[in-house]
Amino acid sequence: QVQLVESGGGLVQAGGSLRLSCGASGRTFSIYAMGWFRQAPGKEREFVAAISWRGGSTYYADSVKGRFTIPRGNVKNTVYLQLNSLKPEETAVYYCAARAPRSGSYYEPSEYDYWGQGTQVTVSS
Repeated sequence: QVQLVESGGGLVQAGGSLRLSCGASGRTFSIYAMGWFRQAPGKEREFVAAISWRGGSTYYADSVKGRFTIPRGNVKNTVYLQLNSLKPEETAVYYCAARAPRSGSYYEPSEYDYWGQGTQVTVSS
């Protein structure tokens, strides 16, 4: 099992920035990639960004390209989500996820095996 813990959410004005953190513990050797998803009230969970753990390749939703980045942390088994130029419609619970090696899409929630509890991001207009 892998345990994921997110932190860093909060309230920010439109155009502002936040940095979310996700720390992994447990059987971390089994992690192949990590990703961030978000879910707004009444909406489905949607892909935001992902990073391949070994190769470092990154993947982004079109809606966040150029504004969000997913750097790996200097602390082992930590990944961040840097959110810049935030918009009110991006208010959501942001979830960290991890997946074991498999040949599936990085963009689909069903391809991830482990999930954090989520952290709320609220963007005021």
